[in-house]
Amino acid sequence: MRVETGTGTGAQARGRGLLGWPTLATMVVGSVVGAGVFSLPGTFGAATGVYGALIAWAIAGTGTFFLALVFRSLAERRPDLDAGVYAYAKAGFGDYAGVISAFGYWVSACLGNVTYWVLITQTVRGLWPGQAWLTPVLVVVASAGMWGFYWLIGRGVQEAAIVNRIVTIAKVAPIVAFVIVAITVFDAAVFVDNLWGGERATGSALLDQVSTTMMLTVFLFLGIEGANVYSRYARTRKDIGTATVVGYLGVLALFASVTMLSYGVLPRAELAALGEPSMAGVLRAAIGPWGGWLVSIALIVAVLGAYLAWSMMAAEVMFTAARSGDMPRFLRTVNPRDVPIAAVLMSTAFTQIVYWITFAAEDAFTFALSLTSATTLIAYLFASGYAVRLGITGQTYTAPAVRWRGLIVGVVATGYIVFLLWAADPKYLLLAAIAFLPATAMYVAVRRERGQHWLSRGEQLVFAVLAVAALAAVAGLATGGITL
Repeated sequence: MRVETGTGTGAQARGRGLLGWPTLATMVVGSVVGAGVFSLPGTFGAATGVYGALIAWAIAGTGTFFLALVFRSLAERRPDLDAGVYAYAKAGFGDYAGVISAFGYWVSACLGNVTYWVLITQTVRGLWPGQAWLTPVLVVVASAGMWGFYWLIGRGVQEAAIVNRIVTIAKVAPIVAFVIVAITVFDAAVFVDNLWGGERATGSALLDQVSTTMMLTVFLFLGIEGANVYSRYARTRKDIGTATVVGYLGVLALFASVTMLSYGVLPRAELAALGEPSMAGVLRAAIGPWGGWLVSIALIVAVLGAYLAWSMMAAEVMFTAARSGDMPRFLRTVNPRDVPIAAVLMSTAFTQIVYWITFAAEDAFTFALSLTSATTLIAYLFASGYAVRLGITGQTYTAPAVRWRGLIVGVVATGYIVFLLWAADPKYLLLAAIAFLPATAMYVAVRRERGQHWLSRGEQLVFAVLAVAALAAVAGLATGGITL
């Protein structure tokens, strides 16, 4: 074990030059394609019909596309910055913003990993219903799995990336098979009956339906920045941008196809009534019981692959923040294979604890999903805001036309994220504020060790807002106003 003492840039990183855009693209797909895609038929069926789904995917697809363009642009314009969301927040809005972004992103990654194990537990219980003894056994198996991945990641980034590539192919193939089967059994009459969601075929009702799907679509695209997070391992910065856009287009095609084709297989009421994973219920109705088994197995493979990708990204962000002097020194520790092992250990332990806590929630999967989306949106907001700032100041730009194009991309992406924050349940934003208090404490401790002022006036104002929000969340939990 050793501790990285420098604050070097990507050009100085030892791992630089290992991964080309195809491998980075599989990391994007591996981190994005997880639990959410297998819940699409039931979630959209319960929320809306065909028209609402089309609008929701148009909004999510467009907004996420601009967000992908933001990450591509920032990777190419600031090749000296590593770890994506953390570095962009720090460069654009200061050290404290970088810490908030990094810690929020890390929390969201760990929470997202919790959803994977929760869904695996639900899936296996669904295959053998009524077996009470399964739950404690699955909890033990899930815990062992978390620490098994800790060991695998510790073997090295290249080895983990190879495993991720294999798993990505293994989990995408059954989803493609689902799409093909859904096309062959597609019933136009059923599809037409599902055009409207609910009894009221009005514009206002349609808008309400669309808004209920927004947090799910956010969760689905989490990880689109995966290539940026591992930028210090990229062969070139152009590879990062290519991987981001290619990965985005691939997963959008999969997600939209699974959603829309399901409306042509089962009536909307039956889609809404499906248990998780609802994709298994659709395939079971189309080709029989073995279809449900196929999807269930694919889901387990998918979420394990996503867990691997997100565990790596969570550790990388915290390691980079520590290497830059904004997080505690122990997080700089790397093993002989250049893996930030202390950050991986902290991520695994936190995921383990939250996994146990979620069993106290009424709907553990939805709770973890929504809180994951809320915390990640803060990090995305900093990144898109930095793109806007570069467009306004002209920094890194030489051609006015390119500058204006970059500014428009940043503004649209920022507007999309603000819209999502507005559409989110406020309780998740309040709960997210609780997570930022430990980050502030660590940041202040590090700055005091370095003899620096603990927070500037502007940072003190941000901290005050976070503290009030966190206190409101705690009060809500204590009085029952906020439930898990």
